[in-house]
Amino acid sequence: MTGLSPIISIITPSYNRADELGYLYNSLKNQTIDKQLFEFIISDDGSTDDTERIVKSWQSESEFKIKFIKQKNQGPGSARNHGLKNVSGKIILFIDSDCEAHPDWIKTIYNAFQNEKIDAFGGPDMAKEDFEPLQKAIDFAMTSFFTTGGMRGHSDNMMAKFFPRTHNMGIRKNLYDKIGGFGDLRHGQDIEFSNRMRKSGANIKFIIGAIVYHRRRTTLKQFFKQVFNWGVARVNLGKIDKNMLEFIHFIPSLAVIIFSIISIVFFISDIPGYFSLVILLPLICLSIFGAIKRKDIRIFHLLIIVIPAQIFGYGLGFIFNFINRFIFKRDSWTGFIKRYYD
Repeated sequence: MTGLSPIISIITPSYNRADELGYLYNSLKNQTIDKQLFEFIISDDGSTDDTERIVKSWQSESEFKIKFIKQKNQGPGSARNHGLKNVSGKIILFIDSDCEAHPDWIKTIYNAFQNEKIDAFGGPDMAKEDFEPLQKAIDFAMTSFFTTGGMRGHSDNMMAKFFPRTHNMGIRKNLYDKIGGFGDLRHGQDIEFSNRMRKSGANIKFIIGAIVYHRRRTTLKQFFKQVFNWGVARVNLGKIDKNMLEFIHFIPSLAVIIFSIISIVFFISDIPGYFSLVILLPLICLSIFGAIKRKDIRIFHLLIIVIPAQIFGYGLGFIFNFINRFIFKRDSWTGFIKRYYD
């Protein structure tokens, strides 16, 4: 490498992701933009695996600059702030350690920042063809308009405000200097960060061509805990600023309540069992649609489990914390808190 200063700084927080970071590194090696235009900052959050040794082996061979910085385990928000203190570029990108970048990811973002007056962006995440069926099922559940994907926003087809998420987000350095770094929320730091971007008057764009492939939680237990924590986080975000809590965020919890009431009625009444198909039919249809959409029939039976797990996980987390924060007026609750990265 030459001594040229990079224009773009890419920050990835990581904790014990030695087995996954290689996918991200290889995807950056395959970027179609000049490698001297960007640097890769791995902000390690106290890993105890081989992350440091592996990253240092990359540093000796890489065409682009790699920085490895380490701190005690404090969570991904703190790790991102640590990375922000070490950037050289004028454009800062965030991508998570369980993601891979499309070959044109950086070039697409760079061109958008060069040709349009944008201050920050968010981009789509999706599953690759070679991902495991469960990862594809979770991806559909997380991104479909018909599940909680409609709550994430980004276009006229979505039902909520657009808040870029840190698995695929970027910001100009001068905007970061203006609004500061990530807060100390256990979950939802990226939404709170994006909310401050919006309130600053920044021009935020969804760049549809800036694609990352997201290797989401690979067990149903991890996935349920994650979406439960997001339900908890949404209530905490609403307590910070009501603009981060919209009617659509109540829908999963309303679905949980309605389903529970219907289940009780079925249990105590003489309604024939086949009427339960009225409840199951929409789920079956959505699962068929998801399998067709992802072109993988193997995910049909998984979607029948994943979609309810997602809605119930998010809904229950939201209900428990709503009662905690708004009815009992207690302090912020964080849900499953054993580890930041589970």
